[in-house]
Amino acid sequence: MSISSPSPPGPMGQLFPAQTVPVLVPLPTERPYSYVVPDGITVEPGSIVQVPLGPRQVAGIVWDGRTDEVDPKKLRAITHVFDCPPLDAAMRRFIDWVADYTLAPPGLVARMALRAPAAFDPEPWIEGIAPTGTAPERLTGARRRVLDTAHEAPAWSRSGLAHAAGVSSSVVDGLIRLGAFEAVRLPPAPAVAAPDTGYGRAALSPEQSAAAGALVAAVRGEGFSATLLEGVTGSGKTEVYFEAVAEALDQGRQVLILLPEIALTQSFIDRFHARFGAPPAEWHSDVAPRQREKIWRQVAEGRVRVVAGARSALFLPFKELGLVIVDEEHDPAYKQEERTFYHARDMAVVRASIGRFPAILASATPSVESRVNAETGRYGHVTLAGRFAEAAMPDLALVDLRLAAPPRGRFVSPVLTTAIRETVQRGEQALLFLNRRGYAPLTLCRVCGHRFQCAACSTWLVDHRLRGQLQCHHCGFSMPRPEHCPECGTLDHLVACGPGVERVAEEMVTTFPDARVILLSSDLPGGARRLRRELDAIAGGEADIVIGTQLVAKGHHFPLMTLVGAVDADLGLANGDPRAAERTFQLLHQVTGRAGRSGRKSRGLIQTYQPEHPVMQAIASGDATRFYAREVDERARAGLPPFGRLASLIVSADSRKAAEEHARELRRAAPPDAEIEVLGPAEAPLAVLRGRHRFRLLVQASRRAPLQAYVRRMVATAPKPRGSVDVQVDVDPQSFL
Repeated sequence: MSISSPSPPGPMGQLFPAQTVPVLVPLPTERPYSYVVPDGITVEPGSIVQVPLGPRQVAGIVWDGRTDEVDPKKLRAITHVFDCPPLDAAMRRFIDWVADYTLAPPGLVARMALRAPAAFDPEPWIEGIAPTGTAPERLTGARRRVLDTAHEAPAWSRSGLAHAAGVSSSVVDGLIRLGAFEAVRLPPAPAVAAPDTGYGRAALSPEQSAAAGALVAAVRGEGFSATLLEGVTGSGKTEVYFEAVAEALDQGRQVLILLPEIALTQSFIDRFHARFGAPPAEWHSDVAPRQREKIWRQVAEGRVRVVAGARSALFLPFKELGLVIVDEEHDPAYKQEERTFYHARDMAVVRASIGRFPAILASATPSVESRVNAETGRYGHVTLAGRFAEAAMPDLALVDLRLAAPPRGRFVSPVLTTAIRETVQRGEQALLFLNRRGYAPLTLCRVCGHRFQCAACSTWLVDHRLRGQLQCHHCGFSMPRPEHCPECGTLDHLVACGPGVERVAEEMVTTFPDARVILLSSDLPGGARRLRRELDAIAGGEADIVIGTQLVAKGHHFPLMTLVGAVDADLGLANGDPRAAERTFQLLHQVTGRAGRSGRKSRGLIQTYQPEHPVMQAIASGDATRFYAREVDERARAGLPPFGRLASLIVSADSRKAAEEHARELRRAAPPDAEIEVLGPAEAPLAVLRGRHRFRLLVQASRRAPLQAYVRRMVATAPKPRGSVDVQVDVDPQSFL
């Protein structure tokens, strides 16, 4: 990709010459294009319009700034202005800011705000009926019920009135023919009902009330603020920030709540519904296209007051946004790593800053960046030190696998097996956590040593027994599980190496044949709907042993869960990621926090070959403060975020030679700067992905160094990518593969 400095925006809301306006189209363009405004058409900055681009017609946004100094006669004209609320000045500034910070073309960022083109025109009105006050001479019981019900509202749809009165539609049709009703037009149905801030208000503990008061004060205050809400698992953070949501709604503002995973959505929707008497609008990839269009439109019109959604919800065109909340703010799922690379947590704070309203970041295990911001006073810091209703945290202990090794071919130690047996016998639930999908991460031949590798990536194929396939988790390539080695042809000598959650589930079924076992993994058939059903089943006590990946660590409440076992706690530490210790601590802390949330005595057992590792010691001792202090000190000494800045450049091409040559050209183009160091190029840890060879450069800078300008100059000075070569820039990278 080519990177250049975006054209300087003009003042927000400025007027244009009558003839031409700049229009930002949702394509990888670096700046708006100029178009003529035909006679009889009125536009303003933010108007969504249709313009010709080459042979196509595309949607675009009338932008701020000057147009090109070109004779209007040489420009093409806007072909249509959509009947849609314009994007406000804050949203346009946010798009420019994201583009400038991430070094992404502004057109690609604008594309994220235009993801529902069918919603650009108003929803059609509904044909309805209203009572005329005239009653027929002969009234049956059914007709009387219809007329009595009709007075409960000024207008109805035919089917809605029939359903409410408990009659067939033919009864309503008969009354229409007799003149008891007249035709009217009804506005489109709301995507969701309006929330009631006085409904279902929870009884908060004194600690929760104090925390809620601080958040409500932030909402009542004038202007921007960012607050970290840090509370142990089970402390009731959601109920606390619901009070801030209620305050924002009472002030007539819209609210955005970001969630990291679709699997979390339903339990959150249920809790929101119980508190506010209506669900929020959902915004994620599992929402049907028609519903997404309705939500987009009604958010722009201000009819939808609360949205709960994935990171892309940040780019919805809110009319009156007044509060943004990032739940589980530490979660790496908030980082988008395709097309436009951005971190939704950080961009949520930026959007709040531009819009001059509060942002709340909630987590039991905050990111190091948010912790440092809170400690240095950049963010407010609200803490919840105890669980709700005085429920005790689980007793945590390390299981040294060097001393208590599992039996040959097994992966659960005798210590953990005994604890599971005792838990199930008491009628309680045990959770086994392993952050590895499938049955086994590697399959090899015992005779010749052949290993099954992806045809398009430099990774091993993961054995998925339940699907009967070997699959690549990076590109999706799969093949049927073979019965013989393709290298030497030997039958029945293929062996699965290492455990995945399917293999642990198989072990549990063998060890506890009478127990009810549920396997939770995001790649099982049935998708999000199946996950929701199984999560409900676990919460309802319909399982004895649960085996799951990291999705079980996120925000779930299982009343009978009293034992959590981490099967391979060392897994996240086995790479060179500078955030490995932080992420392992967060994941283990979150997953062990699933135990004992209803007040029962609970345990957490962590299997490890490194019990002396600082992460394991911090988990076992429960001393999060000491762990964060150590991690912050190491980051500061290494100049890593938040004490320094990073940008990653991935050069990929169809051939290794082309990728390496361009990566070296980029390195040579790096200007000298005492505050900035360029590391590499080196072959990426994931050297081949989807058939493309990858080389990596890492730019490390001090906090005060102009990182974006440096990378922009570096890419602009290097030769333009030729042939299959592509350059991806990731500011503030989270993945180092």
